[in-house]
Amino acid sequence: MIKMKYWLLVLFVLCGGLAGAQAPHSTLPKADFVTLRKGLPHFAYSVYNQHKATVAFVGGSITFNPGWRDELCAWLKQQYADVQFTFVTAAIPSLGSVAHVFRLQQDLLEKANPDLVFVETAVNDRGNGTDSITQVRALDGIVRQIKLKNRRTDVVLMAFADPDKTGDYNKGVVPVEIANHEVVAAHYQSPSINLGKEVRDRIANNELNWDRDFKDIHPAEYGQHLYFTTIQYLLQQCFATAPSTKERAAAKLPAAMNKATFQKGHYYALSNARTDSGWVYHKDWAPQDGLSTREGYVHVPVLASEKPGAQMHLPFTGTAVGIAVIAGGDAGTISYAIDNAAFRDLDLYTVHSSWLHLPCYWLLAGDLKKGKHTLHIRISQQSNKNSKGHACRIARFLVNG
Repeated sequence: MIKMKYWLLVLFVLCGGLAGAQAPHSTLPKADFVTLRKGLPHFAYSVYNQHKATVAFVGGSITFNPGWRDELCAWLKQQYADVQFTFVTAAIPSLGSVAHVFRLQQDLLEKANPDLVFVETAVNDRGNGTDSITQVRALDGIVRQIKLKNRRTDVVLMAFADPDKTGDYNKGVVPVEIANHEVVAAHYQSPSINLGKEVRDRIANNELNWDRDFKDIHPAEYGQHLYFTTIQYLLQQCFATAPSTKERAAAKLPAAMNKATFQKGHYYALSNARTDSGWVYHKDWAPQDGLSTREGYVHVPVLASEKPGAQMHLPFTGTAVGIAVIAGGDAGTISYAIDNAAFRDLDLYTVHSSWLHLPCYWLLAGDLKKGKHTLHIRISQQSNKNSKGHACRIARFLVNG
């Protein structure tokens, strides 16, 4: 009798605990977070008829790191075993839409002719403080560069999750970065995936826990798998209708979304700069201070100065100009001007510079008149209070034109 009372008590406690817990409602459908639009007809044709396809990935660390991308590649190879897949990872941690639109030609389109490109910039655009109009010009430029090379290349725009986006949704606000991904995807009738909203909604539905399933902005194992399954769902829905055995004609490319879109964004050679004696060209730059580096931004050519007052001039033709710098513990401040405009200061030191030589892409002007211009740069006497020097290390010039 005592034992029976004991187990009845245990059962009561367990049932009470379960009743008090927040059990999830029915699982939210994947369809809530993907928009198919006109699908992926050309990629489907390549898979089902040509049995050969190239898939490329453009994004930041969540795309670069092991996780959902590896799961997706493995699934594609298993699901379509008779298809010869080529996978191209053109992702670099910390970089957002501005960096990608200027690096796209060299890092992807000159190396491959992809059938499908996954693009994600929403997380780093928020982290890098990229303004809304620049985001649209850059995303529009990314899609247009891809389509101008091959109008049959399909593009999927993806927006990943971060605490800021969750906070926006909790306030009833659509995050700017996600809105921009959606408006660009709609303009080109490309599929899109809103993982930022999916994560927020599944947390609210008690299906996810941010602290357990994500590490800061980087998904843990379950979060990575969630990303994969949503991307997998999109592909399955796009392939649900049997693809035609005859390749569909490439759709007409719509007009650019903005007159200053970065569809002609590219790297501009360091040798175009005219410098004084305060600048040094390093053919194979590497730091000597022991700080960490990013792949692709070490053992590369760099135009550098650590001397306050050093000046350079960069003649160029185009509507936008910028610099990609490597900002470590001694990153300084520059003053810059376009043509005869007043000089403005730019602090190159970042919150990560104390431990990392971080690649930073700075758009210095994005809406210039078409034609010839000159960028003027000089090393300021001022520097961030946390910096150990005045260094400006330019790895790339950026020009749209």
